[in-house]
Amino acid sequence: MTVSPYSAHTPLMQQYLGIKAQYPDTLVLFRMGDFYELFYEDARKAARLLNITLTSRGESAGSPIVMAGVPHHALEQYLARLIKAGESVVIAEQVGEVGAEKGPVRREVTRIITPGTATDDALLDARAQTLLAAVCRMRDAYGLAWLELSSGRFSVLQTAQTTDLLGELQRLRPSELLVPEDLSLPTAGFMTRPRPVWHFDTASAYRLLVEQFQTRDLRGYGCEDLPAAIAAAGALLQYLKDTQKSALPHITGLRVEALSDALILDATTRRNLEIDRSLSGAHDCTLLSVLDRCITTMGARALGRWLTRPVRDHAELNARYDAIACLLGEDPQGDCGAARLRKALDDIADLERILARIALRTARPRDLVGLRASLERLPAVHAAVSGLEAPRLRNLAQRIGDHGALAAYLRSALTDEPPLLVKDGGVFRTGFDPLLDELRTLSENADGYLTDLETRERARTGIDTLKVGYNRVHGYYIEVGKTHAHKIPADYTRRQTLTHCERYITEELKTFEDRVLSARDRALAREKQLYDALLDRLNVELRSLQDTAQALAELDVLACFAERSQTLNFCRPQLVDTPCLEIRAGRHPVVEQTINEPFVPNDIALDDTTRLLIITGPNMGGKSTYMRQTALIVLLAHAGCYVPAESARIGPIDRIFTRIGASDDLASGQSTFMVEMTETANILHNATAQSLVLMDEIGRGTSTYDGLSLARAVAEYLATTVRAFCLFATHYFELTALAQTLPGIANVHLDAVEYRGSEGERLVFLHRVKPGPANRSYGLQVAALAGVPAAVIRAARAHLHELEHKPMQNPDTASAQLPLFAPAPSPVLALLDELDPDTLSPREALDALYRLKAACKPPS
Repeated sequence: MTVSPYSAHTPLMQQYLGIKAQYPDTLVLFRMGDFYELFYEDARKAARLLNITLTSRGESAGSPIVMAGVPHHALEQYLARLIKAGESVVIAEQVGEVGAEKGPVRREVTRIITPGTATDDALLDARAQTLLAAVCRMRDAYGLAWLELSSGRFSVLQTAQTTDLLGELQRLRPSELLVPEDLSLPTAGFMTRPRPVWHFDTASAYRLLVEQFQTRDLRGYGCEDLPAAIAAAGALLQYLKDTQKSALPHITGLRVEALSDALILDATTRRNLEIDRSLSGAHDCTLLSVLDRCITTMGARALGRWLTRPVRDHAELNARYDAIACLLGEDPQGDCGAARLRKALDDIADLERILARIALRTARPRDLVGLRASLERLPAVHAAVSGLEAPRLRNLAQRIGDHGALAAYLRSALTDEPPLLVKDGGVFRTGFDPLLDELRTLSENADGYLTDLETRERARTGIDTLKVGYNRVHGYYIEVGKTHAHKIPADYTRRQTLTHCERYITEELKTFEDRVLSARDRALAREKQLYDALLDRLNVELRSLQDTAQALAELDVLACFAERSQTLNFCRPQLVDTPCLEIRAGRHPVVEQTINEPFVPNDIALDDTTRLLIITGPNMGGKSTYMRQTALIVLLAHAGCYVPAESARIGPIDRIFTRIGASDDLASGQSTFMVEMTETANILHNATAQSLVLMDEIGRGTSTYDGLSLARAVAEYLATTVRAFCLFATHYFELTALAQTLPGIANVHLDAVEYRGSEGERLVFLHRVKPGPANRSYGLQVAALAGVPAAVIRAARAHLHELEHKPMQNPDTASAQLPLFAPAPSPVLALLDELDPDTLSPREALDALYRLKAACKPPS
């Protein structure tokens, strides 16, 4: 006979510890009456995370039982905090009846909620995706799969490059990342969950996926030749089956993504461009925060996907531009299509997540009311789109479909304001189900019967204070004060004794109680049956409803693009097949909205004759803004949106790279300069002639000679070997000479003006891009603006004057540094120093002019 390892514990703790043993790394919320309790280490962790009281009650196995609990009615808010903290939670509910079995009430695990599998609105960010992802490595390829359980959107990709994989993870930012126990990846910042290696077996994964999709094979999804992606998808699906404990009918297929279909942005580029998250990690002051004016939450999530995965297909992009142009057109009343469509979308609920909960059978009555209200708004959406000729809009209108019959059925079935939970009753309308109506009538007539009974019993007993009442513990009763005890009839049976009164039951009241309580229980059971049947019917139409939701989300994004384009004065970009990047009066879409002064627009012109711009100018002059706005305009154009410019002509672009700023990566032992060089190496290895590269201050992390040499070599390599479109910002003035020695390179600068006023010297940044190199760095002036003490600025001026006027030191000496932006020694300057204009005769002046002209000629 096997002895239980928990035999020394109380029966209740044995039950708890048995469940906890199955989920050792998960917080177990154990239902006990009106509370969910946590015990031992779970209680200590929850008390710390939730700021709830840690207590100790009784003993089990000779030790105090440490516990902490949360009220059952506030469970969702505490779950949201735990999930946000990255914890997974098991809900163990009471499934037995009190007193129906010997020992403690039976409990079973009914829900497992993890950061990547949450579907309840209270646990999710309404306007952002919550993704579960899995990654594995197989021979020379990585497989990546990700799923938004709250919509059923399931995708995979396969890549051989670690940098590409990390870039995709940075794009997706999964809430939970499944990895094989033996895989080592730099996944800092992601909540990883190691899984057994055999969960990533390709053959097992293939069978699991085919069974889920009810197909013979995976050829129809285009992933037959992607074994690593299949393995990751199978592991993800197995994890869902382990945690959800229900069917997953809304997961109906896979979508294969190819890196080449979209602009590739590595993790560094995504951070630097601040697409949906700023460098500080916040969500404001980002491209998404400026653009997101979507009416629906599912539209907002679709917008996030479009911005973080800008596509390269010109036909697809032009279809989106055509839709925006059509939505911007005005009708005879002066309203544009976008305004009409946005108004029609105003009452559309989050259908994607409602449908997911319907599929998982966790939908609540108010979810179905939201579905009904949304379906009833579809005719208004059709009316708003009718007459708009853009093919994409017509296609989306068709995909929305007509669900009038289902909306009418839901209208006939559900009350206008149902309760939060089915078990509370009152979900279905009177007249929907005759049996339910009959059971309700029995229970609802109770009040009239009880009033009549109270009147009759008062007359029969002569006790004017006699009351007939009910409570959930003792049921129906007749209450009589103790001063009237001598008037109690013989047929009264005592049910409960209180301080000042006695409560009785009669045979008539007992018969009524049995009939009424039975009717109430049967009515609730009937409502549960009807609700399950309603979910069954909705699941039959699940696919078409999902298509409706996706079409509504896309319409919302297009209408949002139209509204933003009109409000922010964006223009339609022109996509061409010849290599070029020509932007007239381009603006930074985020900076423009955050500064308190007019934004200064600037042009850029890159083509086969000019591939690389060397950008000079003072710090704070706008070099970084100019480079980033160029990248964001390209990104917006490939998201299918109009762009902040007067005009934009964009040729084929395959990737965007950025090398802007750097910091130590102490976790991996990399210095600032090592991070800078690692990012530079990635660009030089992977950029192509169709890439857009932003390089800022290469070489500044080491000595001047080393840095200048590296910066020059990198610029030369990009211009001559890679031939990418490149914006190369630098303070090494010596690099501006490359424009005269190498083809495809040009100089531009951002100007500033220094002037003396009543308050002393002031520096004004013009933020205007001009041809040619800058002539000054203005480093000391910027330092003064930053508040560096005046004594330090004066000393720096003296040092600068000394450096600019003494001969160049031996490069081999330890202190050798190049005087940045100082004039290089030249025979012309030497000749000018020898001249004294006040003493020259006309003939001597003419001779001096010829000598200067000769000195200016380059050596033959």
